[in-house]
Amino acid sequence: MGKTSKDKRDVYYRLAKEEGWRARSAFKLMHIDDAFKIFSGVKRVVDLCAAPGSWSQVLSRKLYDTCETDEEKANVKIIAVDLQAMAPIRGVIQLQGDITKESTAEAIIEHFGEGVEQKAQLVVCDGAPDVTGVHEMDEYMQHQLLVSALSIATFVLEPGGSFVAKIFKGNDTTLLDSQMRTFFKHFEYYKPLSSRPSSIEHFVVCRDFFLPPGYIPQVINPARNDIADQARKTGSATNRRLVPFIAHGDLTGVVDGDEPLVDCTNPSKEDIAYAYDAIMNDKEYPQEFKDLLNDIFVEELANAKS
Repeated sequence: MGKTSKDKRDVYYRLAKEEGWRARSAFKLMHIDDAFKIFSGVKRVVDLCAAPGSWSQVLSRKLYDTCETDEEKANVKIIAVDLQAMAPIRGVIQLQGDITKESTAEAIIEHFGEGVEQKAQLVVCDGAPDVTGVHEMDEYMQHQLLVSALSIATFVLEPGGSFVAKIFKGNDTTLLDSQMRTFFKHFEYYKPLSSRPSSIEHFVVCRDFFLPPGYIPQVINPARNDIADQARKTGSATNRRLVPFIAHGDLTGVVDGDEPLVDCTNPSKEDIAYAYDAIMNDKEYPQEFKDLLNDIFVEELANAKS
């Protein structure tokens, strides 16, 4: 099927054709870089859900083609990951993999090499599910994809690194804000000029990556119904507390021993107040985790039954 007349009228669609970009989305990444300078000093990048390759093209032209010597080019590592194969791009290593599987994270790390100094400085993801037109459903599916991309980033990002990913932004972003701030000191939404005004598409721009103390990176697939069990298998108390929250915003993952602190299906004000006090007074919880949960507890307390 050919492009619609709406596409043909779009200035960025026409520019993409003229300048040799595989999709108009190339301009979105360039506009994000214009606003946040995410490419500054970056040599190692992972492009998740990369096909058809427009973002990898941008990375190639901005990071690889600008190198003046072969030695400089050898220091640039751009890894594009997708289930689909795509045509080669200069300076880009392609991996066919599923971002909901740990083997994909391991394959990326293998290409970068061992040691923190060899991890990615930037992870980007422009992936999206098939859009239904039902905003609530599209937001939910996109959020699941975002969490999967985020979990890959926890494996491959170096401390202080950046993460950029597409999100369909609804009216309530409290949960998403808290999920991102679990791993990044700075987080904001951005809608590039090249994103159509009628679209609910935005991008999360997350900077200054850190792992909460005691957290062991693991691939989080929100579609699974055994998230809590998977978190326990790491042997990390931090994972047991954080992973259900990262996957679903589920405060039942915040436990005291083996018992949930909050019955999220029907919490009382007393339940939430007890959970809040228990977390804030527990030295095992990272301060970042306490800070991000504070707003959630306040909101839940306001909405809870007496």
